[in-house]
Amino acid sequence: MASDSTFDVVSKVDKQEISNALNQAQKEIAQRYDFKGVGAEVDFSGESILMKASSEERVKAVLDVFQSKLVKRNISLKSLETGEPYASGKEYRLEASIKEGIDQPTAKKITKLIRDEGPKSIKASIQGDELRVSSKSRDDLQATISLLKGFEDADLQFINFR
Repeated sequence: MASDSTFDVVSKVDKQEISNALNQAQKEIAQRYDFKGVGAEVDFSGESILMKASSEERVKAVLDVFQSKLVKRNISLKSLETGEPYASGKEYRLEASIKEGIDQPTAKKITKLIRDEGPKSIKASIQGDELRVSSKSRDDLQATISLLKGFEDADLQFINFR
C-alpha cells in the first residue's frame, strides 16, 4: 500500500536579498539628482524599513525605488507591507515591513480554497505558520500546487515535495 505524498506551503523571504536590495536603493537615492536636498533616505531597523523625505511625494518615490530593487532581486511585493506616509516634524515618513510566514486567516483561506476547488483526495492541515498538504496521488498534489500559484493574498513557496 502506498503511503501519502506531501508537500509544505510556506511564505519565506531571503533576508540577504532584502539587505542587498536595501543597499542598492540607498546608493541610488544618494546619487539621483531628484533626491538631492530633500533628505531622502531608507533605513532598515530590526523588522521594519523606514523611509524619510521632505514631502509626501518624495517619500513615495523612495518607496518606488526600493520596490524596484526588490523586484530585480526576485522578491515578491506581496511580502512587503507598507503603511501610509505621515508627517513627523519637518519630514514625512513611511514605514514598511517584510511579511514572513502564513498567518491564521490566510492559512484558513488557503485550506478553504483547497477544499472547495482542489482535488477531493487532498487533505490540508495548518502547522504553525505553514501548511502541510497530503494525498495518495502525486498528480493531485501537483494540481493543488498549480491552483495555489494563482493565490493573491501571499507570496507562497512549495517545499518538501515527497
